[in-house]
Formats: sequence, C-alpha cells, structure tokens
Amino acid sequence: MAANCTTSASKTKTKKKHFVAQKVKLFRASEPLLSVLMWGVNHTINELSHVQIPVMLMPDDFKAYSKIKVDNHLFNKENLPSRFKFKEYCPMVFRNLRERFSIDDQDYQNSVTRSAPLNSDAQNRMGARFLTTYDKRFVIKTITSEDVAEMHNILKKYHQYIVECHGNTLLPQFLGMYRLTVDGVETYMTVTRNVFSHRLSVHRKYDLKGSTVSREASGKEKAKELPTLKDNDFLNEGQRIQIGDENKKMFLDKLKRDVEFLAQLKIMDYSLLVGIHDVDRAEQEEMEVEEKGDEEDCENDGMGHPVGSYGTPPDSPGNMLNFPRIFGPGEFDPTVDVYAIKSHDIILADFPDAPRKEVFFMAIIDILTHYDAKKKAAHAAKTVKHGAGAEISTVNPEQYSKRFLEFMSNIIT
Repeated sequence: MAANCTTSASKTKTKKKHFVAQKVKLFRASEPLLSVLMWGVNHTINELSHVQIPVMLMPDDFKAYSKIKVDNHLFNKENLPSRFKFKEYCPMVFRNLRERFSIDDQDYQNSVTRSAPLNSDAQNRMGARFLTTYDKRFVIKTITSEDVAEMHNILKKYHQYIVECHGNTLLPQFLGMYRLTVDGVETYMTVTRNVFSHRLSVHRKYDLKGSTVSREASGKEKAKELPTLKDNDFLNEGQRIQIGDENKKMFLDKLKRDVEFLAQLKIMDYSLLVGIHDVDRAEQEEMEVEEKGDEEDCENDGMGHPVGSYGTPPDSPGNMLNFPRIFGPGEFDPTVDVYAIKSHDIILADFPDAPRKEVFFMAIIDILTHYDAKKKAAHAAKTVKHGAGAEISTVNPEQYSKRFLEFMSNIIT
C-alpha cells in the first residue's frame, strides 16, 4: 500500500506508510465516508502526537495542512475503500484550540474513531448533514468549500479571541476541519463540541435568530420526534428561559461579548441553539425504561459491545467519561456539559408546590456566514417584499447583533 503524505502547503514528499497498529481499530461504519473520517482522524492525531507543541503559533500555521493519499489494496478492505484522500486543515491551530477548550487529544481521537458516528435527522436549510460521535460528545457537520474559505478568513481572529476569553465562550468550539475524497467526491467536515449533553436527553429544541419573519418550523419538521422549532414557535408557546438573575447576567454578558466579536468580523445569520431537558419527564422516562428491562437502554457500538447511557465502551482507554460520577436527576458535570444552566426554581401558578425543574443548553451556532454580496442582495429583495421596517432575517451584521441580543434578553428571566 502506498501513501503520499504532504505536511505543508509548499512541500511534497513521498514515503511508505506501514499501518502496523491499525489492526486494533476496524473503522467499521455504515458507509465508506465515515470509515475514512474515522481512519483519517486516527491517523492525524497519531501523527500530531510526534510533533512537539510549539511555544506559540506562527502565521504559517494558519495556512498549513497535512494530507495523505491512500491506495489501499490490502488493509481492512471490508471497511475502507480501495482509494481515498484525507486532508486536515491547520492541524497545529486546531490542536491548540482543543487544548484551550480542555479537550484531550486522546479523548477526541477515541470519541471520533472508536465506534462509528451516529446520524442525526437534523438538517439546516443549506442541506448540511449532521452526525454525533458515538459518545455524543462532539458534532460532525458537512460544510461547503465556501465555508472552508470563510473559516480560513476568520481563524486567526477566532483563535486570538479564544485565547483572550480563556475558552469561556458561547461560540462554536471548532476542534478540527477536514476534507475527505472518496470515489472522486470531495466532502468537507468540521468537528465541534456538542451543545447538548452526552447524558441528559433534550426534550425541546429551538433555533433562535431574533427575527419573526418566516421563523416557524414547517409541518414536516414538527412531525419529527424532536423537531427544531423557531422564534415564532417559541413565542407562540409562551416559552421562557428561567435561569434566575445571576445566571441571566452571566449568560448575557458572555453573549454580548461574543456577538460583538461576530459583528466586528462582519458575520451574521448565526442562531442561538437552545435545548431544554425536563428533569421530571426524564425521571418518568427512566422509570418506564427500567420497568421494560435494560435492552432498550443499550445500543450496539458496531463491534457487538453494548453501550450504556454514557455511550462509552467499558474498555475505552483514556476517556474521562469512562469513570462517570453518580449524578442525580438533572445534575451534570460542568466541565463536560459546558453550555448547561440549571433552571431557577419558580413556583408555577397552577401547581403552587411544584417548581419547574429544567436544564437549558444554549450556545451560538452557524457562524460562517459573512455579510457579502449574496446577503446584501437578499436584504434588498426582502426589504422590497416586507417593507423597510419589517423584522427580516437578513439585516447588516451590526443590526443583526443588536436585534439578536435584544430578543435573547427578553426571553430569559
């Protein structure tokens, strides 16, 4: 098997690759693309482990890439295609970001490669595909080549911002960006930290932009088991995010700082993703599962091993989720579920003795839309259709950030 390995944008060298250790992992997945992703992340993390961590990142690190071309006739042909290419963008930068987000490379590697990623039925209007790693810690999303270019445009400033805020942000936590070539088709992917919990289920989900024009979920979306609802759905249901004054101040301060940064970068059209875990409902569901027996509480990890509610095979090395603390209902580890906020205990009018117990997961998503000519054209068209004063989604970045903050501060109590 021959492999061409390029370690930077400027130099190409050819060397033989011997995949001795690969026998441990089969990279078994439902489709070749996912097997290649698993193989590629495993390979690049292994390669990075031999590269010394620099004192500081250099300008060239933000343009660099590593890539490997595999002509694979013998190794693991049951799971991997005979020919494929895998490219990692800015490997040193993303390794540094993972460290700043307190994500160990071994944990990251295990999450992505130990068992196949799981398909999600979520899909945005651009047709992007979403998956989660088998342990639900990370989200894998397909992106466009334009998104890759925009990521390169903002990466230096994004990295600097993460350094300055010590990783304490509601922005997406970008952990890796890749290009996979299978059967001559190029697919681009990013990996981010999952906004939602690996353990606490989400019972309601909203994508909020602070706009009310055409911001309702479709009938098709609402028919899903866990639909992604929108601004008007949120308002019409009389939904509130009740987290108390102290949590509200901390959250809005962080949100303000983040969206001001996005406005400086001329970025817009982002959303606040909100997931709500209903503690009482989860307890009820757990009791029902226990009554029916354990088989419904387990999944198969693709290698015949049952995976429990933590989603971690029992022999998974180095994974901190391997040694879970015992949590009570609605409790979580804030170092893992970094976006989680407990509800403020509010006595409901109809049930004077029953506080509503919820956990909210909230973070900013979709930050790769730049206010370019396409958005300006869309804004002009929508202004003609709805009138100059209408609450339309495509305003300029400063207006967008102001409207976004105003909406969020009104719905949080």
